[in-house]
Amino acid sequence: MHAPVTRIFPRRARLASTLMAMTALVLVTGCASNKSDTGTHSPAYGTQYTAPGSREAISSVSKWSKAYQKDRKNRAAILGYANALSQNGQTPQALAVLRSGVINHPKDREIASAYGKVLAMNGRFEEALNVLQRAQQADMPDWKLMSAEAAIYDQMGEHPTARNLYKQALKIAPDDPSLLNNLGLSYLLSNELPDAEYTLRRAATLPGADSRVRQNLALVLGIQGKYDEAIQVAQAELDPRQAKANIAYLRSMMQSRQG
Repeated sequence: MHAPVTRIFPRRARLASTLMAMTALVLVTGCASNKSDTGTHSPAYGTQYTAPGSREAISSVSKWSKAYQKDRKNRAAILGYANALSQNGQTPQALAVLRSGVINHPKDREIASAYGKVLAMNGRFEEALNVLQRAQQADMPDWKLMSAEAAIYDQMGEHPTARNLYKQALKIAPDDPSLLNNLGLSYLLSNELPDAEYTLRRAATLPGADSRVRQNLALVLGIQGKYDEAIQVAQAELDPRQAKANIAYLRSMMQSRQG
């Protein structure tokens, strides 16, 4: 499954400490104009990105607030309202809604997964892991919960643990592009760039691969200096001028780090 193992050269190793920041900078640059959600790992609810404070975000909060007030135990209202709040930057409220949802739906894996992801987004990793692990069933494991748990371990820097979980999940959902995307980015975060490229290329060819996968592939290509191909991949998802600007920015960052 992996690309051939290659030695990490000193120059590339020096980039590892800044890789997380560069990932966030380059991908966030495209959020305003991309066709789908973007991020290091899959977002909390898998929905389209909306900027906090935007008309769309405020409208979504208003819409789901009414549904939630009508029936606070309705799972669709819980998930929708929590998502809208989170997208609008109202994280404490989103946590409160999901905490109540977990209490009212103790066996609902999707609500537990959403709660765990929002906890992790706020750096509450141990709590997030506890929530996800309690929701998991050893005899009938949920691959989405595995993926959510793995993403948290990646954020904690425990990449081998994360990859073990991704690979277990892939046994349940073979060739799922979201799983391969997250696995590829796990390699990216530990600066194993050939494996990251190999895995993201595979993910990008699969049915259901979204904008996030292709933009992450473009990022990995750019980090390795494959700028022309990175621009070509990025242009499929972004305005051509924005794609070129992103890669030009990445190139300047790489050159400054290598200088």
